[in-house]
Amino acid sequence: MLDKIGDILTEVADAVCGYPLFILLIGGGLFLLVASGFISLRRLPEAVRALRIKQQAGRGEISSAQALASVVAATVGMGNIAGVAIALVMGGPGAVFWMWVSAIVGMCTKYHEGVLAVKYRSFDTDNRPYGGPMHIIRHALSRRWWPMATLFAVAGMFGTLCILNANQLTEATMSTVSNFTEIENPMMVKAIIGVSIASIVTLVVVGGVKRIASVATVLVPFMVGAYFLIVGYIVVTHIAEVPAAIASIFREAFTLRAGWGGLAGIAIIGARRAMLVNDAGVGTASIMHGTSANRTPVREGLIAMLGPAIDSGFVCTLTALALILCGDLTSVDGIKGLDVAMGAFGNAIPGGQYMLMVIVACFAMSSMFSYSFYGSRCATYLFGSQGERYYIWFFIATLIIFAIVPLKAAVGLCDLFYALMAFPTMIMLLRLHKVVKRESDNYFNKSSKQQ
Repeated sequence: MLDKIGDILTEVADAVCGYPLFILLIGGGLFLLVASGFISLRRLPEAVRALRIKQQAGRGEISSAQALASVVAATVGMGNIAGVAIALVMGGPGAVFWMWVSAIVGMCTKYHEGVLAVKYRSFDTDNRPYGGPMHIIRHALSRRWWPMATLFAVAGMFGTLCILNANQLTEATMSTVSNFTEIENPMMVKAIIGVSIASIVTLVVVGGVKRIASVATVLVPFMVGAYFLIVGYIVVTHIAEVPAAIASIFREAFTLRAGWGGLAGIAIIGARRAMLVNDAGVGTASIMHGTSANRTPVREGLIAMLGPAIDSGFVCTLTALALILCGDLTSVDGIKGLDVAMGAFGNAIPGGQYMLMVIVACFAMSSMFSYSFYGSRCATYLFGSQGERYYIWFFIATLIIFAIVPLKAAVGLCDLFYALMAFPTMIMLLRLHKVVKRESDNYFNKSSKQQ
């Protein structure tokens, strides 16, 4: 009976998270890109400058830089490693080009989310800010659209449970441990790993958004910087092959294999795992950016759009270079991600697979910190502050459960909830794109007059 339910859930998730979600995210993102006058390309220097502006955060608030770090902590995950490997195996080096295209589209979508998150956020009786699509919909759209806010909040509570991260981190840890000693009781070891993960997450998330942001501000630069150094070593030691590797990205970008691989890279990495790696169009980032101390919507939008540049652009490109230079992308049996990546790093650096394991652990843990906040804010919207407290402990308990149990049905259900977050978010962004355009024109016209 459970297997039958699992098969049904998987079929439904495959149908909803396939072409309908792909068309909405990519098609809608392209519309926003064109309608905004390619703002993610034209205003990138202003986005970098906006990040340097220091802010004094009030009660329940974080700075824009902390909001960005927290969002990146959530989005830089296993999809940036395993997902990129899958796309390269299926589509070859040309798939990387299409990941760059998706990053540009995602930057524009995130810009719209950031602007609306600050413009239409709510405040409680203590003047603490609450952001996210549910609040934007309630403030900016008429009553007939309000059920979409409830749909997002319900889907957000379950879609942000870290099912895949807890399970894959446990499996990767088990695989590493098995290289050194025989595991006699796998279930017991998985339980211990699950409890360890939950304990670390508890220490961070019970401190609320400020502690999550503080940890993310330290952890994100460390893990991205460490990853950069490891890949930098691979590039330097294979410097003679780098020009050919880069050339292959552009040469194969428009072949049929690359086209399919690009589609796979977008659909698998994005819609089915991290919604274009950077969750652009899903709405979770606007929950975090809505907590920012920033009072200027456009400036928050500029900072928000840096997220896809970091995860889809920078981190995914690092992974792709390492895999093109040292990975076995042609003789892989079936669709494999993390195994291919760990093999490539092991080939390039003595013990490189273990270095990558540490990075993977950091990526997975950082995602759990931020996603707990996203789900708790959805619970707050539906049930008030009491619901938030209960949700945090529910979230922590699921980390142990998902570290142990088979997850076919659970992952399908989680993917379905993630799609149910994306549909109301993208409909909301498309309906309010003229509001964002008006805010943008006013901001940049005012800025140009002051210069």
